[in-house]
This record gives sequence, C-alpha cells and structure tokens, in this order.
Amino acid sequence: MTPADTLKRESAKARDKALEEALALQIRAAKLTAPVREHKPIAGREWRCDFCWPDRLVAVEVEGGIWTGGRHIRPAGFEADAEKYNAMAIAGWAVLRVTPGHIKSGQALQWIERMVR
Repeated sequence: MTPADTLKRESAKARDKALEEALALQIRAAKLTAPVREHKPIAGREWRCDFCWPDRLVAVEVEGGIWTGGRHIRPAGFEADAEKYNAMAIAGWAVLRVTPGHIKSGQALQWIERMVR
C-alpha cells in the first residue's frame, strides 16, 4: 500500500468516525436511551454494529463512503454487509442503515426515535 493509499484510507476512517460522533451527539441531545457502541449482535461472529439497543433488537449502521467508493459499496463489502444484515434480520434485529445525508438532515435521528422511544 502506498503512502497515498494509506492517507486515503485513514481519512475515510476519520470521516466515518466524525459521522458516528455527530449521530451520537444527536442521540444524547434527544435524551434517548444510550446505545451500545460497536456491539456484536450475533454470537460466534465478529460482526459489530455502530449503534445498538440490544433490549429492543435495534441496530443502526452508518454507511459512510457512499460517494467516495467506500467499502460498503464495493462488491465484496456489499456482499459481506448483506450477509450480516440478513443474519441479523433472521435473528429478529431491525437494522437502520443511515447515510451522511440522513445524519446531517436529522432524518436518521427521527428514524431512531421512532424505533427506540
């Protein structure tokens, strides 16, 4: 991996983390029950979810990089995500997939409020 590739990857991680923190701040400001961060919803699998309310079987995944060719839209990443989301659905989880636009507009928070209030 070249230094430029490393910089691009690290910049994308920082952007995704900033989006997650923005959503976490919105959740706190709305006085919702605090989610579990980086929760492993399926026993025996290493899958993690950005935000979870395990008692309600609700998870939120921040889908960053959709406009920059991020992992979630490349074939292998898309297939891996589909496997994870399908396994979660079979186990009874509701998974909200939100984009940067949903977070910035407040739409993600509205969906979360409807699921966890």
